[in-house]
Amino acid sequence: MNRLTDTFKLNNGYEIPCVGFGTWQAPDGEVCTNSVIKAIECGYRHIDTAAVYGNEKSVGNAIKNCGVKREELFITSKVWNSERGYETTLAAFEKTMSDLSLDYLDLYLIHWPASAYRFKNWEEINLGTWKAMTELYDSGRIKAIGVSNFLPHHMEALMKTEVRPMVNQIEYHPGQLQEKTVEYCVNNKVTVEAWSPLGTGRMLTNEKLGAIAGRYNVSTAQLCIRFCLQNGILPLPKSVTPSRIEENARVFDFEISKEDMAQINAMEYFAGSGLDPDTEDF
Repeated sequence: MNRLTDTFKLNNGYEIPCVGFGTWQAPDGEVCTNSVIKAIECGYRHIDTAAVYGNEKSVGNAIKNCGVKREELFITSKVWNSERGYETTLAAFEKTMSDLSLDYLDLYLIHWPASAYRFKNWEEINLGTWKAMTELYDSGRIKAIGVSNFLPHHMEALMKTEVRPMVNQIEYHPGQLQEKTVEYCVNNKVTVEAWSPLGTGRMLTNEKLGAIAGRYNVSTAQLCIRFCLQNGILPLPKSVTPSRIEENARVFDFEISKEDMAQINAMEYFAGSGLDPDTEDF
């Protein structure tokens, strides 16, 4: 990967830009709109949002006013937990499309799996959601479909359907590599995306990461984004600060050595969100 517009190829052949701009916690309104426009000005062509973020209208406004053609952008959104199931997913998708003011989505994800912790029929719920998404995919209104926060046992039933997941977006950063899930996805040709590759900022104060970053004259944020890419993971960094948005886009003019990659890969858990897809109660 040499630039923001270089791509991973999904298992259906569709291409996805190798770094996405995340909008989680970007407040609705001018802050979100301006941050997305700034990201696009910096070269991002991949924008990630979700219904539950409450900012789809602002993201849509940025897409409309960014000066870049829609077909040059890759837009992702997600169906929230309260809308899982066949009919509710179809309705949720229509609202997302209305809020974004788009004719099609590049990628639509199930935001979190229904799990046995809350539902006896958890697998049936996930399959119902997937059926709706598959129909939307077959109709051409979505170019690719996938999941988010799914562990291998959540994915098994979906992998047996006619259209298999193309993406799994998981929490991924130094200290939280989710090796079993990544291995499962790689073996099944499911592209892995990293949400919170900076640990919602928690990576940035780690002394070990800071020291390694210093050897390359880059920020700890740049190091973490580059780390994901060198592990074959698609990072989704987020910021609403213009200088950091620009900085986070500059991750292609250095390469982390094998020795430093090994050090980072070996780091123990120290600053994750603590969220567990098997026990989430939201």
